[in-house]
Amino acid sequence: MNWSEVTIETTKQMTDILCAMLTDIGFKGFSVYDPDDFEDLMAGRVGHWDYLEEGLAEALTQGNPSVTVYIPENAQGAEQLTALKTMLAQLKAGEQADMFGTLQMTMKGICEEDWANNWKQYFKPLPIGERLWITPTWVDEPIPVGRTALRIDPGSSFGTGQHDTTKLCLTFLEGCVEDGAHVLDIGCGSGILSIGAMLLGAKDAFAVDIEQNAAESAAENAARNGIDLANYQTFCGNILDDEALVARLGDGYDVVCANIVADILIAMRKLFVRFMKSDARLMLSGIIDERLDEVLTAMQQEGLMVLNVEHSAGWAAVLMKK
Repeated sequence: MNWSEVTIETTKQMTDILCAMLTDIGFKGFSVYDPDDFEDLMAGRVGHWDYLEEGLAEALTQGNPSVTVYIPENAQGAEQLTALKTMLAQLKAGEQADMFGTLQMTMKGICEEDWANNWKQYFKPLPIGERLWITPTWVDEPIPVGRTALRIDPGSSFGTGQHDTTKLCLTFLEGCVEDGAHVLDIGCGSGILSIGAMLLGAKDAFAVDIEQNAAESAAENAARNGIDLANYQTFCGNILDDEALVARLGDGYDVVCANIVADILIAMRKLFVRFMKSDARLMLSGIIDERLDEVLTAMQQEGLMVLNVEHSAGWAAVLMKK
């Protein structure tokens, strides 16, 4: 399998925090570069260095601190890359953006533009639950009897159905969405969750994401699935600091789903309650197992009740009700 090296430029004081956030979206290992480390080593040397190659000191002390991760060139890797890009966009739009530095992302091994096509070979049709059949738009194969096709072309947005967090949410949706349901998809990515809800019988859905390309991708995928866009609306913005957007989204939802990361879910806990009608269902995912208790505690403090928790490959999804 081929791997791509992805490096994110940051600041010294935020390196550990950035690594923690990368852990939250599924990265298990990092390579951290800090030019000060070499300066400290040289300042404290005690005769162990007999010779230092000309130009090496300069090369090792140039540039800003950075964190490097490695992403496999397959469908899961494509999901990781889009999750990483979304996380960086959220950081750049947040109140602490200046503290994180440029957050410039560079790739080696493969051009970012090539991902959109190279990973498609790994994206195959797959069943979810008992009713849905996730299929790429470029695959023309018969749909199994009793299954409803959910045709998806994520482009550069998260959500192919291949990732464990997405599978867990879609499985929850199958048991929660009733005919005529009013659905809100927060951090919609490709729109796969809200589109799945529509195909399962929802009356309408609102989908919101911090990235414009995700909102556009969700609308395009909804149209591909024969959904009337009068009943499927997409929005771009950050609901954590955009009260006007929150007001536009309204309330009274029967189902709210959010497949993001633990810290963002916790920050949104009061908004979840605001969006939900009485007895509504809330589906949360994108939670690594190590952060599950923290997320559950935050939600329960807002009066939300846990109905079910499912795990898959180190990830957790939670079904709750108001």
